[in-house]
Amino acid sequence: MGLRNVRQEGDEILKKKSKEVEIIDDKIKELIKDMIDTMHEYDGVGLAAVQVGILKKIIVIDLYDEKPIIKLINPVITKTKGTQEVEEGCLSFPNMYVKTKRPAEVTVEALDENGKNIKITGTRTFGTSNFT
Repeated sequence: MGLRNVRQEGDEILKKKSKEVEIIDDKIKELIKDMIDTMHEYDGVGLAAVQVGILKKIIVIDLYDEKPIIKLINPVITKTKGTQEVEEGCLSFPNMYVKTKRPAEVTVEALDENGKNIKITGTRTFGTSNFT
């Protein structure tokens, strides 16, 4: 298990732009595993690589609902639908929750940890989330 330090509010790296992953090698796969371990350690449902100090476009999501953990490399939002107000928190801003407007449905295209193109659609209603 590889835990990484979660960068907190005020850390300048959180303001920087992440770069695309050009090669998915063992180092990237290890980073993804570490991100999952770190996310679980802090009871998060999502974590971006920048939050552990790595300026790469990588996100992991675990909805704790019997579905596999979502691992997205170089994600791009390709479609949104509707809007809703939700309350969100962030591991980089502990104990802070804010209401914000988000799309009710989002479609994302990305690479998985094996370099395969994937497309997923996620919805969030009444405190629950679903990805297909």
